[in-house]
Amino acid sequence: MKRNVITQARRTANALFAAAALATVSQAYAQQPVADQPHADPSFSAYSLSQLCQQKTDNVAQGQCVGAVRGIIHGYQYGVLFLGQRATVPPNAVQQVSLCLAGTPVAAIVDEFVADTHTVNDDALKRTPAEVAVLGSVHMHHACN
Repeated sequence: MKRNVITQARRTANALFAAAALATVSQAYAQQPVADQPHADPSFSAYSLSQLCQQKTDNVAQGQCVGAVRGIIHGYQYGVLFLGQRATVPPNAVQQVSLCLAGTPVAAIVDEFVADTHTVNDDALKRTPAEVAVLGSVHMHHACN
């Protein structure tokens, strides 16, 4: 029984640390040869989301951009919360992968994401899933530790 609890705690801790690594994987992921990458929806790449978010005068595009970014962030935060509540995790493990976004407007997060995408070449952005790039950007600017 005790062994199962320890095993479950290790799995949860590993999942949390994997989530933290997600924040830094965007650039490395984008540099892999295309054949080595899992199949992703090319219409929801970091490139396409960045292009959508740059259309400041198009209310529909801005709504889709904000909805996508909020969905990615909320899904991630709920995942971290779920893992943190479901098993015993090492001290500071949840904080290492948490986001500190209190009082941060979504527009600021979008602007940071777009600015970050300008530092990566377009081909790499086209091969990077939007979720990876958004979470990498948010972790870079709003990590809790």
